[in-house]
Amino acid sequence: MLADFSHVFLPVEFLRNLFSRNLGIGTPDKVLDELTLEGVAQYIKSGKCKNIVCMVGAGISTSAGIPDFRSPGTGLYANLQKYNLPYPEAIFQIDYFKKHPEPFFALARELYPGQFKPTVCHYFMKLLKDKGLLRRCYSQNIDTLERVAGLEGDDLIEAHGTFYTSHCVSFCCRKEYSLGWMKEKIFSDDVPRCEKCSSLVKPDIVFFGENLPLRFFTSVKSDFPRCDLLIIMGTSLQVQPFASLVSRYDTYMGILYMQSGVFKYSLQDVAHISTCDDGCLALADLLGWKAELEDLVKQEHARIDSQDQSSESKGAPAKASSASAAPQHKRGQE
Repeated sequence: MLADFSHVFLPVEFLRNLFSRNLGIGTPDKVLDELTLEGVAQYIKSGKCKNIVCMVGAGISTSAGIPDFRSPGTGLYANLQKYNLPYPEAIFQIDYFKKHPEPFFALARELYPGQFKPTVCHYFMKLLKDKGLLRRCYSQNIDTLERVAGLEGDDLIEAHGTFYTSHCVSFCCRKEYSLGWMKEKIFSDDVPRCEKCSSLVKPDIVFFGENLPLRFFTSVKSDFPRCDLLIIMGTSLQVQPFASLVSRYDTYMGILYMQSGVFKYSLQDVAHISTCDDGCLALADLLGWKAELEDLVKQEHARIDSQDQSSESKGAPAKASSASAAPQHKRGQE
């Protein structure tokens, strides 16, 4: 599955699949009437699907104008030459950041939250929440668009952290700073430094070499055994340990993910090849939610535009750009 064009819908059949698929005992129960998007929609509408978990990556935000990481020519890593990095990933390496923070903060100024609107995909997850179907969204993204779309703290696991808060990098200090404080520093071209000890202050995003939030691991243990349907959108599943969630539960899901985007499907796996927004619109259409989803996107984008105009009238810069309708594991190399 490529980051900007694939969806995988994976109904989770836990102990049944453990015995039937690995030990050859019994036959898997039929969950989907057909291995298509239509079958997924029927499963959701049947009332049997009550706990949906979403795993999302950069591909759900590309239509908002935020680049993904690895797309040739357009991905973030392909366009960092101006920062004179030793290698592209260095901009998110904690050791490099501590010695050379300027490239990261220059990039942060370009991609800072508040300059982009949530996409159709973000609002589709909000609909799942509103309808009582979303158990949790696990996001690799740091753009905070899930929050802007209406997912709140308990709905969301920001596996790779967030710009929402920041902390001093000194272990002896760790003073916390707000989103507003960090924004002021970044847009004034100042390297943010702690007011208490003068060490660097870093947004609470997870750099390579740092631990993922403990809540990521504790939530996985409670969410995945109860998951009825796992929806993976906009991620190439190359960064550990986030990527391991599928393989860790492949006993139950019966999926083999191939980096090339080719899948070996089990009896209960479905792939829908499209952009993330188009896939969500197609599923919403089959669920009878398409008009509701389109209205939600239109209303929320109008609300954001209105806020931006109000900010401009007060002298603040405009924010949103247009968009289309547990073990202590460390973040691994991409």
